[in-house]
Amino acid sequence: MNSGAHLLVVDDDEVFGQVLGGALEARGFQVKVAQDTETAIEHVDTERPGYAVIDLCIGEDSGLLLSERLLAIHQDLRILILTGYASVATAVAAIKLGAIHYLSKPAGVDEILAVLSQGPGEPELHPERRPASYKRLEWEHLQKVLQAHDGNISAAARAMNMHRRTLQRKLRKRPVTH
Repeated sequence: MNSGAHLLVVDDDEVFGQVLGGALEARGFQVKVAQDTETAIEHVDTERPGYAVIDLCIGEDSGLLLSERLLAIHQDLRILILTGYASVATAVAAIKLGAIHYLSKPAGVDEILAVLSQGPGEPELHPERRPASYKRLEWEHLQKVLQAHDGNISAAARAMNMHRRTLQRKLRKRPVTH
């Protein structure tokens, strides 16, 4: 990863985007921070950055769908999906859509840079030493079913024979870590 490279940060949290952008600029990158998908698409179309760090949820928009759109514009863009709501389903979807990696927040600048500099097929996996809890498995299953229904909460709730409001309430909870 070369210093001076163009890097795009896409996050709807203005403070987080500016802090991450500033930290990456301090490491020698030319950083553009976008808070919405339209700005991100416009920037990739005109500037052709080499790297992008994209939040999974950008307001009401999906970082997964944005990454797919950005790669259609610029195939050599190296994308990292960063999220506070990690799940196996979204991680798999991110990689299938062309992201090089997927990290959970909080992720440090060193960790982000290490991932962006990795070549394809070089993920540093640190497997869990103990099995996931029932609550974690449930949360991941909800994410997988929601992803299978293109984010449509009503359709996902019907597929799981669950009331829509119950599913919404479960999705609002932060995922358990174990």
